[in-house]
Amino acid sequence: MSEMLTGGCQCGAVRYRVAGPPHHASICNCRMCQKALGNLMAPFANFEASVEWTRGGPTFFQSSARVRRGFCNRCGTPLTYQWGENNPSLTIGSFDRPNAILPTVELARDNRHPVFAHYDDLIEEPLGAMDEERDLLAILNSYQHPDQDTSNWSPPNGNSRSKQ
Repeated sequence: MSEMLTGGCQCGAVRYRVAGPPHHASICNCRMCQKALGNLMAPFANFEASVEWTRGGPTFFQSSARVRRGFCNRCGTPLTYQWGENNPSLTIGSFDRPNAILPTVELARDNRHPVFAHYDDLIEEPLGAMDEERDLLAILNSYQHPDQDTSNWSPPNGNSRSKQ
């Protein structure tokens, strides 16, 4: 029997589980994936087993003629990439244990952000190293859902919408 991997969005409105391990895990550098995740690259894992949505479900955006992307419509967390009728790939960062999934393929390397060429040369600045950060962290009240399934869920107190 395969290990069940779980995950979900930042606020907890959408949760999923899937039988692992992934049969394909990749990082994509294409511009469409960068924009969809609001990041420099997009890590995804695909499974032979179907995804079971255990709380809520994603809202979808058709990002091209062949691809639709799922996200939480409450907090905006990107969750899926789906080509046609295939099983959706899941964003590795949305898993409860993202370190358990190691990408083995890089797509669109020609569009890789230049920072990755010198990633190990960046100055490391641990979180909470400065007095102001420690003070802020001491009073921080996170509304993020824990990295585990919970029996119930209520909307986070920090849910607000900006009016532009």
